[in-house]
Amino acid sequence: MKSTVFYRVNFFDTDAMSVVHHANYIRWFEIGRSDFLRQNDISLLDLMADGYSFPIFEVAAKYHVSGKYDDILRIETTPQALTRVKMVFTYEIFREKDNILLVTGSSTNVFTKAATGKITRLDDGYYKKLIAGLK
Repeated sequence: MKSTVFYRVNFFDTDAMSVVHHANYIRWFEIGRSDFLRQNDISLLDLMADGYSFPIFEVAAKYHVSGKYDDILRIETTPQALTRVKMVFTYEIFREKDNILLVTGSSTNVFTKAATGKITRLDDGYYKKLIAGLK
């Protein structure tokens, strides 16, 4: 199931030419990923309280067209692989007013025990909520 969230480009998201700084797209991937989890009743705060951390293992972005100050962006997040040990998502970020594709990308998170940093498996409760997002 694809998740969609909107974001208005702020002045602080841009460089001196009012063009979105490339690093911000990675932040917006995070917004999309967090929104997907929230839609599937998974709170990052609950995961952390239960001893999980979920570091980024890999991230990639391909830049097609530059976003600019005050653009409204549509961030589309699609799960590709959701397992007990990792989450893989792809992203498409569009400028809403003309539906122009600005960036495509992907990320992989792994689940680790916060106390040790070692990879771990999600318990049944979280896993069932996570894979519900595939339907």
